Amino acid sequence: MRKFLIAAALLFASAAPAADVKVLSTVAMTSTLETLSATFEARSGDHLVIAYATASQLKKRIDEGESFDLCILTASLADELINSGKASGQRTDLARSAIGVAVKAGAPKPDISTPEAFKRAILEAKSLAYTTTGVSGVYFQKLAERLGIADAVKSKAHTMAGGAVGELVARGEAELAIQQIVELLPVPGIELVGPFPAELQSISVFSAALSAQAANPAGAKALAAFLTSPDAIATIRLKGMEPG
Repeated sequence: MRKFLIAAALLFASAAPAADVKVLSTVAMTSTLETLSATFEARSGDHLVIAYATASQLKKRIDEGESFDLCILTASLADELINSGKASGQRTDLARSAIGVAVKAGAPKPDISTPEAFKRAILEAKSLAYTTTGVSGVYFQKLAERLGIADAVKSKAHTMAGGAVGELVARGEAELAIQQIVELLPVPGIELVGPFPAELQSISVFSAALSAQAANPAGAKALAAFLTSPDAIATIRLKGMEPG
């Protein structure tokens, strides 16, 4: 039945005149959407217009009135949009993502396999890179408070509001990058150390929601369906996430 619904959604979209589908997506889905966009456009006939930012930045923009057809945010923020009436229907969970640590390519990799080792690695690092508005960065700051090392973390923080903090490590501006693994893997010049230990891990669910005032609701529905198809699931796994 699910495969039939996906096929029907794409068929419906392709039968309609080609149109833009405006997407507001969390940066965590960047590499996945870049890989899949051409396939969706070829099958549907529609053209994707995608803007990337952190989930919280996008939620703020939507609250301030920015239009969209489909948004991809964290599950909790997607629910907020649905509950407020800015998005319609139910959210579609797409991917689950873990937070990890990366170092400059060729640099020694610290032990982060246990909570104690992770804390020690953070304290011994000369500098740390993380986002101030991204899900991973916000969580890491709260985790540092929980571990009693918030002041130490702040004293050597190299932060960005959003974007790929791995680039700071690649340029030698920071020693460790903390971010969603899916956002670390595509950055050239860095290597993944590994995920946070299970006891300290936070898994983010990224979900799609249809705008209540979508200019192209058929295209948005077709895209949400496509992003749960076998092709999309394979790509999501390849990029370092698990399907939602």
